[in-house]
Amino acid sequence: MTPGAAAKKSRRFNPKAFLSTIDGGRTIATLTKRQRVFVQGDLANAVFYIQKGKVRLSVLSKSGKEATIGMLNEGDFFGEGCLIEQTLRLCSAIAMTDCTVMRIDKKSMMEVIHREHAFSDMFVTYLLTRNIRYEEDLVDQLFNSSEKRLARALLLLSHFGEDGRTEVAIPKISQEALAEMVGTTRGRINFFMNRFRKLGFIDYHGADDLQVHSALLNIVLHD
Repeated sequence: MTPGAAAKKSRRFNPKAFLSTIDGGRTIATLTKRQRVFVQGDLANAVFYIQKGKVRLSVLSKSGKEATIGMLNEGDFFGEGCLIEQTLRLCSAIAMTDCTVMRIDKKSMMEVIHREHAFSDMFVTYLLTRNIRYEEDLVDQLFNSSEKRLARALLLLSHFGEDGRTEVAIPKISQEALAEMVGTTRGRINFFMNRFRKLGFIDYHGADDLQVHSALLNIVLHD
């Protein structure tokens, strides 16, 4: 290998290194459970990346009603609306667990997207994958029963199937938040959660984490 080729290889961009180090408009913050990353109406001037933990996105109506619009996990981006001239945050982002979150200012994010193909490819793939997820959510909301929607939401929160996972503990989430995600009442969520537990699909005790078992998939697949 020539010296020039070796130097070029050593400078090869590493997206994982970029998303784990502090430099050039990137900072890392450690958040405690229920701490806000940003609030609806704040200036939109940065993109965020979750290194560890879970973050909930919610919107608040003029009448004061709050709705959960997304549950994000390690490896997810959020706040990317600023890249298309969104000046104010359209939702709030709150830590569901203790989190480590990277903040990438808009200028730095735009520079790395335009400069580094490896990063832009990864970011576009992420956005397309999430867009497909939103389409699946819409189909789920339109055509599936609230019981199936709840089962799917719990499986998604647990990252079922990723890396061969068949049984995962997720942070305890309120039935109100699940009702907002599923589009039904808290009473129906309570009914289905009790049913899932009796059938051995899930397990939880008081303030403990919620254990999701692979058998819950039977609810989603059953016609």
